[in-house]
Amino acid sequence: MTTAHHPATGPAAGAAGSATGECGTTVWLTGLPSAGKTTIARAVAERLRGTGHRVELLDGDETREFLSAGLGFGRADRHTNVQRIGFVAELLARNGVMALVPVIAPYADSRDAVRERHEANGTPYVEVHVATPVEVCSVRDVKGLYAKQAAGEISGLTGVDDPYEVPENPELRIRTQGRSVADTAAELHTFLSERGLA
Repeated sequence: MTTAHHPATGPAAGAAGSATGECGTTVWLTGLPSAGKTTIARAVAERLRGTGHRVELLDGDETREFLSAGLGFGRADRHTNVQRIGFVAELLARNGVMALVPVIAPYADSRDAVRERHEANGTPYVEVHVATPVEVCSVRDVKGLYAKQAAGEISGLTGVDDPYEVPENPELRIRTQGRSVADTAAELHTFLSERGLA
């Protein structure tokens, strides 16, 4: 089931991008841990590269290690981390790259600030909510975080004992429960294609 509320932020396809006229776009996939954000992003990246698009995937764990080393997981540090990733994504998109960003970004004001940066530069921006229920995420538990939280080994897990503010008006809401990766990736790819972004 798809919920699309408004067109992608930024100019029409082709209005921004590289010297070749290729349109760059930031596609931010937000959702709970183990929702399927990175899995979908990787599958879509493969599809896009197969059609000749320049694509970069800004994985949350990698950007934490190399871009935001030293930051913690309090609200202020989470905000700083999201803004740094948003800056890099916008820079890539402005230069004709499709930037796929599977990053939790739990707070609405942080996501809004990233959107506003894109709007200010006329760079297309698409927010995708990977809407997987916490009950499903905790069963998938790709990194073992839910098990560690349940055992008292960690705290501050987004969506469990730390807030996750669900996007109210994302461009696209993808529900993954009971669906294949190919199906959800196709939904996002089709959405981008129909809007002239892919």
